[in-house]
Amino acid sequence: MADATFEDGREAPLNLGALDVEDLGVLSTLAQDAVFPMSEMRWLPREHRFAILLNRFRWEDQAAAEQRGRSVERVQSLLVIDNVLGVSSQGVDRTDRDTICSLLSIAFEETDGGGFVHLTLAGDGGLRLKVEALELTLKDVTRPYGAPSGKTPEHPE
Repeated sequence: MADATFEDGREAPLNLGALDVEDLGVLSTLAQDAVFPMSEMRWLPREHRFAILLNRFRWEDQAAAEQRGRSVERVQSLLVIDNVLGVSSQGVDRTDRDTICSLLSIAFEETDGGGFVHLTLAGDGGLRLKVEALELTLKDVTRPYGAPSGKTPEHPE
């Protein structure tokens, strides 16, 4: 039996969870190059939850879109991180609600009794969330739409 590929996927919204570092790697790959304004970030201390409404590039559909000659797509997705005890940032002005951020990666640093979820943003910014345990979800909440740029994001080497 062969491993599944992106081409085996179906036109369905994502609804994925990550409870370990391996799962987080998949989630990070699918969320890479998502963009969001600061106004779409929420820290809910009483619920121990941090959430961002992302405009996610549909990496899982990119190869099929190019093969079929149709435009690449984005979709609005909700990234939720649970068990959050605190949030800090570096190189990010969280008070400037109009700032548009680009998510590069999501990583986990384990510590005794929990750890830190690191959200690395383009432009040397980042968010660090202190968590009791690793628990993230990524859920598409709208229908896909044509990426405004019409291009696949690129990363210079």
